[in-house]
Amino acid sequence: MDDVRQHDHAHEPVRGLTAALVATVAFMGVEVAVGVYSGSLALLADAGHMLSDAGALVLALAAQRLAIRPPSARGTYGYRRAEVLAAFVNGAVLAVLAFWILGRAWDRWSAPRPVLGGPLLATAIAGLVVNLAVAKVLHGGRKHNLNVEAALWHVLSDALGSVAAIAAGVCVLWLGWMRADALLSAAVALLVGFSAWRLVRRTVLVLLETTPPGVDLADLEKVICGTPGVRALHDLHAWRISDGFDAVTVHVVLDGSRHGPEVAADVARRVHDRTGIDHVTVQPEVGPPEAIVKIGRRR
Repeated sequence: MDDVRQHDHAHEPVRGLTAALVATVAFMGVEVAVGVYSGSLALLADAGHMLSDAGALVLALAAQRLAIRPPSARGTYGYRRAEVLAAFVNGAVLAVLAFWILGRAWDRWSAPRPVLGGPLLATAIAGLVVNLAVAKVLHGGRKHNLNVEAALWHVLSDALGSVAAIAAGVCVLWLGWMRADALLSAAVALLVGFSAWRLVRRTVLVLLETTPPGVDLADLEKVICGTPGVRALHDLHAWRISDGFDAVTVHVVLDGSRHGPEVAADVARRVHDRTGIDHVTVQPEVGPPEAIVKIGRRR
């Protein structure tokens, strides 16, 4: 019975993310259809922002499923880097979409077109309701799953896009100000562009295997060199394989006062205590000849 409960608990985030994805994609289609019918660029822009939500949910689902796949002979680290590649592609597409919306918004501002305020306002209100409902679905799993929490904040940011579309509908319907649709569309495009920039930046840093955020190599070097038994170090590397999966490798030169496996275990523990990184590989190396003599005498 306990195994069944653990199995169900492990699949709860997948179920919630799947339901949120279906609702997001379905309403995104509605916004595109009504946006074309009503002539509202604001709805099309908000649909683009919902596309970013769908991308975030797909990535969260992929991460959840890939996390349970064990490493193999072809993928010794597993396939967690696939989510990074997907995130990069998603961010690039969103950047192009943001520029397209800004270009259309400028055209609409220069030459305002009639917009049907009623369908625009009704659909924008419905979009806000859908965003809040999706956020509620994700809210329950945020405490135990970082992917779900990231998707939750992504959806909440999209709710701002729906608010902008509502404001555009009010301005068109009651004030007759057609340029409001273009202005608020540009605001949504900036939100999409900001999300795209953050996504591309994070994924590029991972793909370039840069030092993980919060890890200071100079400080890490002091921690390792301060370990009893370490004479020196070289080839210290720290990088991020995927979100939540950081790694550190280092070669340490022994000073002869302790045995290699003992020093390696101590270094790994100290690195973990300082950075929280679990995947630490330490290669001990025998020091100069006098260090070997010291070890022989201790025996």
